[in-house]
Amino acid sequence: MDVVSLPTREFVEFPKISRLKRDVVITEKIDGTNLAVVITDDLDCYAQSRTRVITPKEDNHGFARWVSENAPALIEQLGPGRHFGEWWGSGIQRGYGLTKGEKRFSLFNVGRWHGSPVDGWRCIEAPICFVVPTLEVCEFNSTRIDSVLANLKESGSSAAPGFMNPEGIVIFHTQNQSLFKMTFEYDIEGKGKAFA
Repeated sequence: MDVVSLPTREFVEFPKISRLKRDVVITEKIDGTNLAVVITDDLDCYAQSRTRVITPKEDNHGFARWVSENAPALIEQLGPGRHFGEWWGSGIQRGYGLTKGEKRFSLFNVGRWHGSPVDGWRCIEAPICFVVPTLEVCEFNSTRIDSVLANLKESGSSAAPGFMNPEGIVIFHTQNQSLFKMTFEYDIEGKGKAFA
C-alpha cells in the first residue's frame, strides 16, 4: 500500500494584541521636511531625506550642506546611528517666523533625547540640534489627546514660541511603538488628497 504524503504545513502565529490603555508621548508635529543625520560606526557622517541619500550638490533645503559643515559636532553629540528629525525654518513650509535663512533640526526620538540639560538641547557646550517639543506624556485617552491638540492651537507652537499657526501633534504609543498624527488642516482626507 502506498503512503500518501501530506503537503508541508506551515504554522503562523497570530500576533499579540497591544493594550490601548498604555502611555503615549504627545509631541508637536513641526511642518518642515523629514530628514536624518546618519553616523556610521566608523564615524562617517552624512544626510538622507525620506527617500534617498542627499549631498551638498543634491540637497534638500541646505540640510546636507549643514550636516557636512557641522559633522564633527554632530558626531560628538549624537554618536553612531540614524538620527531622524525635522529640518524647518526660513523657506521651508510654514517657516515658523524664522527669517534670513535661519533653519533648525529637531530630533524625533524624545525618549532618547528628553531631559537634555538646556531647553531641549542635547549638549550644553556646543548645541547643534533641538528636540521636538514634548507636549504631554499620559495614558492613552482620546479626550486628553484632543485637549492637547486644542491647547496647541490656542497657545501656538512650542518649537517656535509666538508662532500661532502650528501644524499639529504626533502621538507615540509606547507599547506597540507606533506613531500617529493629528493635524489642524487636512487631518481627515490627508494632505495629498486635499488638492486632488
